[in-house]
Amino acid sequence: MSQSTVTSKTVKFVITRQDSPEAKPYVEEFEIPYRPNMNVISGLMEIQRNPKKADGADTAPVCWDSNCLEEVCGACSMVINGKPRQACSALVDKLEQPIRLEPMRTFPVVRDLVIDRERMFTALKKVKAWIPIDGTYDLGPGPRMAESKRQWAYELSKCMTCGVCLEACPNVNERNSFIGPAAISQVRLFNAHPTGEMNKEERLDALMTDGGIEGCGNSQNCVRSCPKGIPLTTSIAAMNKDTTKHLFKKWLGM
Repeated sequence: MSQSTVTSKTVKFVITRQDSPEAKPYVEEFEIPYRPNMNVISGLMEIQRNPKKADGADTAPVCWDSNCLEEVCGACSMVINGKPRQACSALVDKLEQPIRLEPMRTFPVVRDLVIDRERMFTALKKVKAWIPIDGTYDLGPGPRMAESKRQWAYELSKCMTCGVCLEACPNVNERNSFIGPAAISQVRLFNAHPTGEMNKEERLDALMTDGGIEGCGNSQNCVRSCPKGIPLTTSIAAMNKDTTKHLFKKWLGM
């Protein structure tokens, strides 16, 4: 492709914007010069450098979140052409135009494409999604995990708290308190850890409270949308089994 052909091509964006959490959303269209190997983030950066709408009128720069640009941090989650995903790995050449960008609506919108993922982080705190080591003294080397367990646990550890699975899940919305598939999968991860297992019952108790695992409707949207390919539905099934066993043990006083 000649340089003149590249410079004559353009990329069209239709972006849903919102000036504040209380403001009503509105749509603006942008048209920027095409460059080979662009992703959505580079398109947003071009709009930020020259914030003019497609009709030439000036506007405020579009706000969005990003950090690693390597599909690791999860910050740049947004709805791209109707699908929640990472903007850094969304290549312009593989997207239908105009490229439509919207904030994920499962979470409160802060401004434009920036959302508040507090709901997700609160869910992780609820299930104690960490290994409880206070770091005040040397514990020595930790217990070893069997290789067969380590391999599938590593897949669960790829979660980057991007929120895409919550956006895709029809059971996560403002009408209920369902914690979502990410937190449930993290319970499986930390309960499998030899040290994290010490708090296994606390995490299962958390899953059995309101908004816990009973909120899953088994739509399986989460596993289809996860950018990291985490087996979320497998984790949910495993935690269903574990919470049921835990419930019977409590009934029997074991």
